[in-house]
Amino acid sequence: MDIRQLMYFVEVVKQKSMTRASEKLHISQPALSKGIKSLEEEIGITLINRSNKTHELTDAGQIVYEYAQKIMAQMDEMATTLHDMTNLARGSITIGIPPMIGSLFFPKVIAAFHKAYPNIHINIKEYGAAKVVKSVEEGEFEIGIAVLPLTDESSFNVFHLVSEEIKLIVNEQHKLADRKQVHMKELKEEEFIFYSEEFALYEMMKRGFINEGFEPNIIFKSSQWDFMIEIVAANLGISMLPESICSRTTNNQVRFMDLKPVTNWQLAVITKKDRYLSVAGRRFIDFILQQ
Repeated sequence: MDIRQLMYFVEVVKQKSMTRASEKLHISQPALSKGIKSLEEEIGITLINRSNKTHELTDAGQIVYEYAQKIMAQMDEMATTLHDMTNLARGSITIGIPPMIGSLFFPKVIAAFHKAYPNIHINIKEYGAAKVVKSVEEGEFEIGIAVLPLTDESSFNVFHLVSEEIKLIVNEQHKLADRKQVHMKELKEEEFIFYSEEFALYEMMKRGFINEGFEPNIIFKSSQWDFMIEIVAANLGISMLPESICSRTTNNQVRFMDLKPVTNWQLAVITKKDRYLSVAGRRFIDFILQQ
């Protein structure tokens, strides 16, 4: 049994046709058929039912197909690993980043990384934090930027990036505008501008208020932090955002203050445990941790 026989077999199963498989593999149909027959003779059992045109698998064929897929995947991984050893002359990384986090922390970091490793292609996809975690777990992303805590950290390698406080934002005419800090309990009668449900900050802050004895009255939700600040500036409600966002704001119609009890917004790089991480991916993680 050799890898070529398994490759032929897997392609026939995928295509459900000797003709289509031979076209896909760029070999003649007799050569393909001979390869499959040789595999069956070596194993000593029929793998494909040839009594109809669909080339259905026998029970044994299904088992061989499952193992063959694993073997092919390992061969691909080996080739990728060997390729990575060429001093990062080529490579690619797929990263999932929540939109707010991406705009805050990563433009300069990614630009610096590209300058240092110009031949590594960085493919960035913006999802809400919860979807980033799920996509890393399912293998869509090699690397994800997540908001902690995760529902189940045992499935991931977690590299802590930054931790900062969530600040309260009010209009300059608000009764609390001159305060330096406010307790959550004092906000029971307020109307809130919140992030959309797909963002980790939504659940984090909502849970915090519930723990203080009330559910916040959310009148508006947005996925854009600058728009949220403009709504507060228009005196339509109050909001909460991480300190780094507040420090970027130039709108003089809003005021920022400490929110008690302190809620920390923690960011981390995550990868799936027991899944191969490319050399380019490891280098990227090391790079951003140093930044």
